Amino acid sequence: MPKVKVARKSTWVDMTAFVDVSFLILTFFILATKFKPDEPVQVEFPNSVSADALPETDAFMVTIDKNGRVFVQMDDPVARRKIAENMNNTRNLGLSEANIKTFTNAPSIGVPFAGMKNLLGMNSEEMKNAAQPGIPVPDSTGGELYYWVRDAMSVYAGKKTAWIIKADNETKYPVVRNVLEAFKRNDLNKFQLVTKFQDAPIGSPLWETRQKPAEKK
Repeated sequence: MPKVKVARKSTWVDMTAFVDVSFLILTFFILATKFKPDEPVQVEFPNSVSADALPETDAFMVTIDKNGRVFVQMDDPVARRKIAENMNNTRNLGLSEANIKTFTNAPSIGVPFAGMKNLLGMNSEEMKNAAQPGIPVPDSTGGELYYWVRDAMSVYAGKKTAWIIKADNETKYPVVRNVLEAFKRNDLNKFQLVTKFQDAPIGSPLWETRQKPAEKK
């Protein structure tokens, strides 16, 4: 008796639903991702055994490079605009509405008050390549940085704000001291220092504390 041959049929899978879900996930990540702003200068952090994560919102950061140049960064565009308007009124900077809008979109500022109008008159590419001399902090008064911190405290009033100092490992101590003085003159005594993580020395109290959770596991 001859064998019955089963007809071979190709397998077809409808991928429409899978493609739709993939594009939905991709769209979600594109819209939800917060891109890291450009750093004003490259900074080599000093080492530390602390591993606390830096906050991503409501943060005011002062960056100091190895040459002692000082920059300020704020994550919130609304806060940047309010600070620009306050300084324009109190320091008579002569900024136009276009200048203030540019400041709102600028990731960082590192020029004296006298140079802000010229810097903010540049386009984004020119600003990125401009050699900013840094915000003056020439002595123990905190210099112009004092006013930046003062206006930032006014804008961030009522919010839980992170005050951050990020200094290069080769930064001279007098510059850091003057930056701290700008904070101190504003009665701001609680802030975070950005460092590069290293493990605690073996046998130290901190090292022993960190071993206990691992031992329980």
